[in-house]
Amino acid sequence: MSFLYILSMVSTFVQVVSVTLAIAAGMYYLAELVEEHSVMAKYVISWLVIITASIHIGLMIFDDLPLHLNILGLLQQSLHGLLLRHFPVVKVTSATFIIGVANLVLLHYLAFQYFGTVYYSFSEVLAYFTLCLWMVPFALFVSLSANDYVLPTTGEKQPLLGDNNVVTDYLSRKAKRYSLLSFFSYAKDSILPQRSKKAY
Repeated sequence: MSFLYILSMVSTFVQVVSVTLAIAAGMYYLAELVEEHSVMAKYVISWLVIITASIHIGLMIFDDLPLHLNILGLLQQSLHGLLLRHFPVVKVTSATFIIGVANLVLLHYLAFQYFGTVYYSFSEVLAYFTLCLWMVPFALFVSLSANDYVLPTTGEKQPLLGDNNVVTDYLSRKAKRYSLLSFFSYAKDSILPQRSKKAY
C-alpha cells in the first residue's frame, strides 16, 4: 500500500512538470504567432473583448450574478478596448493599463468573495473565471512581446538619442526591453541542450 502511495506522488510530480512544460511551449508558440501576425492578433483580441462583453450582458439578463460584478466586467472590457487602440504598443506605465490591472485585481477579489459564499458547481465557477476574467488578459499578456518588433518611425514621441538617428535610438531602447518571448528564448537557450552542426 505504501509503495503505491509513493508511486502516486511521483506520478503527480511528473504530471505537474509535463503540464507546466506544455503550457510554456504553448505560450512560446503563441508569442511567436503574435509577433509574426500582429494585425491578426489585434483582430482576434478585439473579438475576444466583444465576446466577453456579450457574456457579461448575457449574465446580467439570464443569470442572477451580482450587478456590480458584471458592471466591473464591462468596465474591464472597455479598458481592454482602450489598450487595443495603440496595439501592439502597450505602455505599462499608462493610466489605462494601471487602472485596468487594478480593476482586474478588484474583480478577482469580488468574484472569489461571491463564489465563496454562494454555491455554484466547479465547472460554472471555472467557466466564469476562464471566459470573463482570464481570456482577454491572457491574450494581451502573450501579445506584449509583439511590441519589441514594431519598426521605428520618425514620429516617435520620445526624443531621439545621440545623432538624431531613428535606427540608433530604436536599437538602443530595444536592448533594454524584457518580454515574454525574450524570457522564453532565454530559457530555451539556457535550459535545453543545443545540437552543434557538423562542419564538413
